[in-house]
Amino acid sequence: MSEAIDGGCLCGELRYRAARTTEVPAFCHCRTCRKASGAPVVAWITVAREEFAFTRGQPRSYRSSDHVVRTFCPSCGTSLTYANDKYPLALDVTTASLDEPERFPPSDHVWFSHAIPWLQLGDDLPRHAKFRPKA
Repeated sequence: MSEAIDGGCLCGELRYRAARTTEVPAFCHCRTCRKASGAPVVAWITVAREEFAFTRGQPRSYRSSDHVVRTFCPSCGTSLTYANDKYPLALDVTTASLDEPERFPPSDHVWFSHAIPWLQLGDDLPRHAKFRPKA
């Protein structure tokens, strides 16, 4: 992708830019994403970690599990990124925090084994119990 990917938090204190995506976007239903966002499902894009930077403000971060660090806005609480130590080249960014989220429609559902039963989805996207299969 040649166009920059820009986004930020709800209050505008934080802004970021990424150069390109590295994987297809996905919906995540895992328990930790749900808790971190307060939503029943979270859409993510994956970008090259070395090509991502906060251009305004500094986020707060916390370790949500042994291998994962998440960032969020310290003022408004917007969830922004997910970095897994096991994948040092990749960084997941919340699709809803993008300036143009419509550019990145999710292509599948991951961790669907954790999906909340009352959430009824109307799409026909592939659903994976945990991770998507490696190509």
